[in-house]
Amino acid sequence: MTPEDFVQHLDPSQFIAPPGRTIRLKDFDSAYTAGLKKKDVDADGLLKAGIERLATYQDMLYAQDTYALLIIFQAMDAAGKDGTIKHVMSGINPQGCQVYSFKAPSAEELDHDYLWRSCKALPERGRIGIFNRSYYEEVLVVRVHPEVLARQKLPPSTVDESLWQRRYQEINHFENYLVNNGVIILKFFLHISKDVQRKRFLERIDLPEKNWKFSVSDVQERQFWDEYMTAYEDVFTHTSTEWAPWHIIPADRKWFTRLIVAYFIAQKMHSLNLAYPTVTDAHRRELQKARELLNAER
Repeated sequence: MTPEDFVQHLDPSQFIAPPGRTIRLKDFDSAYTAGLKKKDVDADGLLKAGIERLATYQDMLYAQDTYALLIIFQAMDAAGKDGTIKHVMSGINPQGCQVYSFKAPSAEELDHDYLWRSCKALPERGRIGIFNRSYYEEVLVVRVHPEVLARQKLPPSTVDESLWQRRYQEINHFENYLVNNGVIILKFFLHISKDVQRKRFLERIDLPEKNWKFSVSDVQERQFWDEYMTAYEDVFTHTSTEWAPWHIIPADRKWFTRLIVAYFIAQKMHSLNLAYPTVTDAHRRELQKARELLNAER
């Protein structure tokens, strides 16, 4: 199967949370593969073709120096964020790409507003920035665990029922500002089922080489599954916008997850009409002069 054949099996709109609509995750199948099986599509070959395409676009992105691309990954534990980043971005020039994994905020970060540490990590023009988790944790983890909010030292008058709606609005304004200034945003939620998460946790326990990836706290956090699903649905409902829509990617089948993420990144970069800078006549004359000087050394 060629990349073109694979794309014909897809309806890209079915992976996007429609802006302005109430989103329910039950409407998105975490095991969806468009009726395809890995053995029938040469998933490795398709991904390789996608990676080569991304590498070409990245080179032009860097040379054009007009846009930056910010890719945000959110997911429950074991959904495959790390693996997706590793496999999809494996052909990208490391000099043009940066990955930030956001953990619990430090004391310094808690003394700033919640967007501060993300602003510091934004990619400059010509580069790709990847956020492995992001400022969206501030309306996910912080919402599920109110004790985290208590450590943020907010003015008491702002901690009320309208806090989350304000943060959704602040995030939307922030992302709109970035897009208007050439920072293109792609937001991916890797949608894993609770049963597949359990199986992947057990695999991490059973395989010695994966023990390091597992923590008892992962299972403890699993107890809040329903609360997280509600929080995610509210995030998609309120922050999937025309300028930065959410992509809800099936994550029960890793091979399909990676192909779809690669597809959307490539399509977004293609839409930017990237091109190498046009060389001026003066620059061409300089090149010719350089050629003459080099040839004279023979």
